[in-house]
Amino acid sequence: MQWLMRFRILWGIHKSFHNIHPATSQLCCRSLSEVGAPRWNDYEVPEEFNFASCVLDYWAQMEKEGKRGPNPWSFREMSDLTRHVANIFTQTCGLQQGDLLALILPRVPEWWLVAVGCMRTGIIFMPATIMLKAKDILYRLQMSKAKGIVTTDTIASDVDSMASECPSLKTKLLVSDHSREGWLDFRSLIKSASPEHTCIKSKTVDPMVIFFTSGTTGFPKMAKHCHGLALQASFPTSRKIRSLKISDVSWCLSDPGWILATMGTLVEPWTAGCTAFIHHLPQFDTKVIIQALLKYPINQFFGAPSIFRMILRQDFTSIRFPALEHCCTAGEVLWPKDQEEWKRRTGLPLYDIYGQSETGIICATLREMKIKPGFLGKATPPYDVQVIDDKGNILPPNTEGNIGIRIKPARPVTLFVGYEGNPEKTAEVECGDFFNTGDAGMMDEEGYICFLGRSDDIINAS
Repeated sequence: MQWLMRFRILWGIHKSFHNIHPATSQLCCRSLSEVGAPRWNDYEVPEEFNFASCVLDYWAQMEKEGKRGPNPWSFREMSDLTRHVANIFTQTCGLQQGDLLALILPRVPEWWLVAVGCMRTGIIFMPATIMLKAKDILYRLQMSKAKGIVTTDTIASDVDSMASECPSLKTKLLVSDHSREGWLDFRSLIKSASPEHTCIKSKTVDPMVIFFTSGTTGFPKMAKHCHGLALQASFPTSRKIRSLKISDVSWCLSDPGWILATMGTLVEPWTAGCTAFIHHLPQFDTKVIIQALLKYPINQFFGAPSIFRMILRQDFTSIRFPALEHCCTAGEVLWPKDQEEWKRRTGLPLYDIYGQSETGIICATLREMKIKPGFLGKATPPYDVQVIDDKGNILPPNTEGNIGIRIKPARPVTLFVGYEGNPEKTAEVECGDFFNTGDAGMMDEEGYICFLGRSDDIINAS
């Protein structure tokens, strides 16, 4: 399909490392100091916010007015394509605002189209990794009572085998070059769908997305977020975490099923108006990652600590990535020895970011801050992060306790709404004036937070 191939080339979405074109100077757009997406202060919450209209359509308008160059890809094209998708959902599928849609795709362009198409319509999307087994998919479809699913050939066969056990599932969309009985052809529908669509006027507190927690020590929980989650990337302090610019090429190497992917490959780079570099990477290959960092003008690299650890295991005493300027990590524990070794062998500091499926980014080491090995950084507004005891009392510096987020008198709009269908569990994690993250930690005199352990839902990615 020519439109999709052009889309992949323009956008920097690559299915195979060996089949993509070398990067050129055109990949980096020139930064225009007078152009910038709408922003608020760290604690200002607009009554209405929708990432599709407030951010994506904003940059599309900047391109239309000649205030932002369209190379290597076009926000205007993305804006148009996501309107096509919105019409597929509402007109072809009959889905409505508030309906739930399971999104189980690898790193392919359709993942981004579906996510933003859902935002335009108020449909709540639920990302999940393609590594799920049939029983995991069944659990998610039954727990959520999802009315629709978008997935690939591999997952479709599992979904068909359990269809009788999922009575709520009415719409099945297939992202494939082949047709399948009982499934709608997503790519064909995009070609024929109307480009005219008016984005809903969503309240900032309206639901947007549900992330299933990792569920390592128990059944996954459904952490529901409102549109306020996507607003966080517009806050001044959040912008300082990676200091993304229009000219940047950002590579966040996260599985599309996690909150890190939604924020790191979609919300954050597009809020800054920069290029999101995506590699299909069907199988994790450290050498391919290194080759990509050497060959392409990626200057922002974001991934789990285990990725950096595996790169360090390769046989090199030192390596310099020609374009790379900033590296940060999240999702697991970053070992101080790896942080120090990365700096020694690459010449680049490695910044730590901390958050959960329930919270987005809680704290970070900003680029302007000194790095303290073993510490996660400081609280990022709108969060007031403290170390508390089991009753919600704030503990003095250098005292071990629970990492908590203040939710009274005002609950941060970026914090999850609650565990969908599980009010008991939602109440359980509220401790006095705080949300108890379940993570043990302590804070030093400068406000840096140290992670000491997790009581539940540990991700053993390494």
